[in-house]
Amino acid sequence: MPYPQVDYPSDLPLNVPRRFQPHVDTKLIADTQSKLALARYPEEQDGFGLDDWSQGAKVERVRELATYWQNEYDWAKQEKAMQTNFDHYVVRLNVPGYGDLVLHFVHKKCSSPKGIPLLFCHGWPGSFLESRYILDPLSSPSHDKGIAFDIVVPSIPGFGFSPAPLKSGVGPTIVARAYKILMIDVLKYSKGFITQGGDFGSFISRSLAIQYPELIIAQHLNMFPVPPPTLVSAPIAYLRWCLSSITYSEFEKKSLQVRRNFELDQSGYLEQQKTRPQTLGFALGDSPLGLLAWFVEKFHDWVDVDGNGYLSNDDTLDLVMMHWIQGVTPGLRFYREAFWGGKRDADETFETYVNVPTGVSMYAKEQLHCPRDWAAQAANIVFWREHAVGGHFSSIERPKQFVEDVRSFVATAAVQKSIRKHLELYSIA
Repeated sequence: MPYPQVDYPSDLPLNVPRRFQPHVDTKLIADTQSKLALARYPEEQDGFGLDDWSQGAKVERVRELATYWQNEYDWAKQEKAMQTNFDHYVVRLNVPGYGDLVLHFVHKKCSSPKGIPLLFCHGWPGSFLESRYILDPLSSPSHDKGIAFDIVVPSIPGFGFSPAPLKSGVGPTIVARAYKILMIDVLKYSKGFITQGGDFGSFISRSLAIQYPELIIAQHLNMFPVPPPTLVSAPIAYLRWCLSSITYSEFEKKSLQVRRNFELDQSGYLEQQKTRPQTLGFALGDSPLGLLAWFVEKFHDWVDVDGNGYLSNDDTLDLVMMHWIQGVTPGLRFYREAFWGGKRDADETFETYVNVPTGVSMYAKEQLHCPRDWAAQAANIVFWREHAVGGHFSSIERPKQFVEDVRSFVATAAVQKSIRKHLELYSIA
């Protein structure tokens, strides 16, 4: 029987946000610790060193984290911090082409009346917690010449504290429509807003710019999975690619090596999640050890913190908990909604040219890199920055770099022009 994991306000009126204090049923926490105590571990085979993850998650690392989860990780403390450090809301929306959705979001308002609306779009296996280290600096006008933001961070339906959709059909296109309603109709940022996205957030951000170009002031992405150029789509970029051994920088060469390695050796999870997510959900949704191992492998491959693939134990388990709470399956299903069934919902967002001013930050261990001239096929690139360190969760791994990039992007002439065009009522200089 499903746990009553989170209590949501009943009888939510349409488009009226309600304050919300997330609280997870204590029975789920107790049962999780019991399951961890009964966990079985595989044995490592000889010939695979401590740094050799080619068979998948290392037993030693998973055991270390599982032991910490069972004996030291304090969910009550983490939950209290989430309640204290974020302003949580839930709202019921009626989304065109789908129907009713309940959305969780956090809202960090700038102390200045000139705060620029910024929609932060998370991905998988992330959650709204990807914003935890960047909310305060980005919302503070004291950090950089008065540029500061009103930040809105929704949880994708079925992720974290957003209830799972009651029927299928919720992919990036529908989520983008829900986010537009949230920003325009609920929060009244009617003049427009900036978007930021990585992982699925990049697809959602792109979809917003495709569906509502008149509302998107600019967009900043830290993942840009555009298809390779062709002789027809981008002849100069294509020829440069053909001669990449002599024309590409070392960063570009290494980036494409990371991308090829992901496509050949690390993307099996994607095929499973986009074809049979529910089958996988039985295993990962019932076994905290299984879910932990599933995530830890991704964190090792995609994360670059202090020269290794380890987030802190608490950051790791917080991200895991945001999917464990709802039994994992809703987040897995999002892959099927995005990539399967002939819809190509996500793919098409990077096959359409977006004219809004676009900034891109490339981090060394982000899996789906591309050179700038690839990205120029699909976007009006006005800002491009490459980082020798950092990875998939750049806002957690490298928050200072992340904040600096967003601010530098917004300070460009193209974005400032777009701000003046959209936000006359905000008196942006």
